[in-house]
Amino acid sequence: MDDSVRTRAKRLFWERHANPWSGWTRTVTLPALVHAVFARRWRLLVATVLFTLLNPLLFPKPEDADAWMTKVVLAERRWRETDDDLGALHVLNVGNALATLYALYAAYRRDVGGATVATALAMTLKFAFVAALVRRYEGDLSLDAYDRSAS
Repeated sequence: MDDSVRTRAKRLFWERHANPWSGWTRTVTLPALVHAVFARRWRLLVATVLFTLLNPLLFPKPEDADAWMTKVVLAERRWRETDDDLGALHVLNVGNALATLYALYAAYRRDVGGATVATALAMTLKFAFVAALVRRYEGDLSLDAYDRSAS
């Protein structure tokens, strides 16, 4: 894959993933994964993984960037492309990953309480993380706009 094709593919991915429907429909993937593991429903597990992989391409590019979930995706893109130091936000991201792993482990062990609490904790930490990313992204945008207007 040459750089121009790779660049276009990345741009297409992020543009379509920025559709709020893409982000909001992905919020059900962790509960679906946990349920699939808990209930030993391997087709559901495979379908959920496939949906997670294909989801960013299922929706058209949004018309504007006003929706909160669009801002989530734009903020995540900016963070990933700039490799920005997350500082204290890193704790939320690592906590989310650990809670997710425990939720899947608890589901495998068929520990309904552990799986439920860990899934809820993982989702809470994920939403806290992306909300903080959006605040940082919006702050950067207002600073960028201010710098342009001051010049």
